[in-house]
Amino acid sequence: MIDANEQIIVTRSSSPREVVITGIGIVSPIGIGISTFWENLSQGRSGIAHGKLFPGFAAPDGVGGEVREFTDESARKVYLKEQRKNLKAMCREIQLGVASALLALQNANVNLEQINHDRLGVEFGANLMLSPPEVLLEGCSACCEEGTDVFQKSRWGQMGLTKLEPLWLLRYLPNMPACHISISADARGPSNSLTLDDASGNTVVGEAMRIILRGDADLMIVGVTGTTLHPIKTLHLALWDDLARTPEAPESRARPFDLNRSGRVVAEGSCSFILEDRAHAEQRGAKIWGRVLGTGSSCVMDPQKGANYRLAMANAMRAALRDAGLRPDQIGHINAHGLGTRDVDIAESQAILDVFGDDLGRRIPVTAMKSFLGNSGAGSGLLELAGSIVGLAHGVIPYTLNYETPDPACPLNVVSKELLATSNRVVMSVNVTRVGQAAAAIVEVQS
Repeated sequence: MIDANEQIIVTRSSSPREVVITGIGIVSPIGIGISTFWENLSQGRSGIAHGKLFPGFAAPDGVGGEVREFTDESARKVYLKEQRKNLKAMCREIQLGVASALLALQNANVNLEQINHDRLGVEFGANLMLSPPEVLLEGCSACCEEGTDVFQKSRWGQMGLTKLEPLWLLRYLPNMPACHISISADARGPSNSLTLDDASGNTVVGEAMRIILRGDADLMIVGVTGTTLHPIKTLHLALWDDLARTPEAPESRARPFDLNRSGRVVAEGSCSFILEDRAHAEQRGAKIWGRVLGTGSSCVMDPQKGANYRLAMANAMRAALRDAGLRPDQIGHINAHGLGTRDVDIAESQAILDVFGDDLGRRIPVTAMKSFLGNSGAGSGLLELAGSIVGLAHGVIPYTLNYETPDPACPLNVVSKELLATSNRVVMSVNVTRVGQAAAAIVEVQS
């Protein structure tokens, strides 16, 4: 284990309320639940492998990050046993999200018989959810001209929709995770659903934090769920030439900031936090993981040049620092987006140097969890932040897998090969989407 000399911070409190994290629920390619997740993360065990659950998806060599322990049987008998009647109305992404929320409530030791349900809310992020091709096959076939494969969209309303399963729409709506979670927990407070792809995680944290700070809720179930393992989504990424093809070993393909990176790795996953007013948490004797200090977001899209990842991420990080009332030198480490594509990794490196300055930007520890987890779209942000939170609770910064050859275009202090001991328990997490939406969050982990 290496040592890092970092500063302890003094934070601002512009509200009489403080927002703390009292529960974490993890459903990831390296494990379900905090203990398994941390064991594999700390031991350097990748969740990237040749796929078994989704044959035929378009990733090179069928490589991706699957949540293998989450099967139809385990969902029905273990993770969602109280929701068995509702499973037919949940696609896999929704199931993962609901499971993570229930795990977070359990980890927070929330007694649903003793809380005020009017002050329990839900803020949940997801990708747009697409139907698998086989679900649409019969309906699309019915809309084709006889003897041809020419689809006639004018036939869809009368001939196509009637061939779909009765619960088709409910199974793939991105606001349904929040609906199922609200029903399960009898959450009658504020509820909202966001579809900001990779930026969803840090954004829902900010939205929920502000709901609590203004006094509209005492507890918020905050989470994200997502997948890029879907056959259509993976096909899109393949057509964009965005997927890692090398090296041959699946566990070595996700290599953020490494000179020899070749693209992103598809994956699935979900993570939920319980955010709570500190006084409420202390009154019920809850364990506190950490405090949310601030968040920020930005979207920068040039109609001529496309997404400006560098400016979007820099804006989001600066906004989070302002919201937290912190200087850059008070951040202990950065949990990077670390997509593994050449352009986004370079843009992120430039954004970090823009915000932290050339000297500090090259020295501050940076870790990238997609090297373990792959990219699950909306599911990524909170899974990555959870890695830092659990690591800091153990006094260490998790390291980046497969970082072997530094890229001169990404002059960052990437934590690699072993856990980095630290006394500074403040982490900044940042994510960005393909269209230039970025979000950042700053959390101080309880010592």
